[in-house]
Amino acid sequence: MSVQIRRLTTGFAGEVSGIDAARPLLPGVAEEIDAGMAEYGVLVFRNQVLTDEQQAAFSENFGQLELPSAVSNITKSHERRLGPAMADVSNLTKEHRPFDRDDRRRMFNLGNRLWHSDSSFRAVPAKYSLLSGRILPSSGGNTEFADMTAAYEALDTTMKARIEDLVCEHSLLYSRGRLGFEGLTEEEKTNFHPVRQALVRTHPANGRKSLYLSAHAGRIVGWPVPEGRLLLEELTEHATQRDFVYVHEWRINDLVVWDNRRTMHRARPFDDVNEVRDMRRTTVAGESMTAAQAA
Repeated sequence: MSVQIRRLTTGFAGEVSGIDAARPLLPGVAEEIDAGMAEYGVLVFRNQVLTDEQQAAFSENFGQLELPSAVSNITKSHERRLGPAMADVSNLTKEHRPFDRDDRRRMFNLGNRLWHSDSSFRAVPAKYSLLSGRILPSSGGNTEFADMTAAYEALDTTMKARIEDLVCEHSLLYSRGRLGFEGLTEEEKTNFHPVRQALVRTHPANGRKSLYLSAHAGRIVGWPVPEGRLLLEELTEHATQRDFVYVHEWRINDLVVWDNRRTMHRARPFDDVNEVRDMRRTTVAGESMTAAQAA
């Protein structure tokens, strides 16, 4: 095998060696990485010096890329500083300076500090996310990951039966609303219309069930809103206990890959008004819906 993986926690997350993501993969290596993702959920590749084009090419080994769009942010096309394949999760303007404290884009991006799953607000949610750390702040800015498979398996049988067939509505309206983000235009509200996702997912590669939670989840279909949100809050508290969490302390040129079908994650604070955190994400698109959508 050309891929070696060292376990980083007792439950999930691993560090990969033997891979240069800047170069084309040898036959069979992408399948080995896929198998590692099914087992670990999060894989860390150290010392990966990548251009945006190389990161996109490496990502395409695992499926079609999901391109950023109006569905996923409020940044206008003329404000983008990266190419069409890259999701910019940095704190930088097109002129490569940190957002002002009251910049609308900064306020919106603070939602990334809530526990979430990438693109759960799309009818077909994302498969993998691949995040490259290009410039890091002097302190802070870690990323935390929660193992939603282990969290599900730790539930008692009564709770598993209670949630088995539940469906949730996901939208950026819910996650940004939790932070008090206001002033969305009518076009943005239309772009962020809720989609439906199953609360319990079965992983296609290993057959294990996971909770599918996110700050984007705002209600349970068919339930009174307060009751549904209380259950989602209870499940999120359960799933983000320390026993289920891996904390990634970034090094320059780390490439971290995670499976959105079995993990949640959140960014941690840093001095984003005065320091630079240049993080560039590619996203591998999912292949199917988790629940039928409303008409």
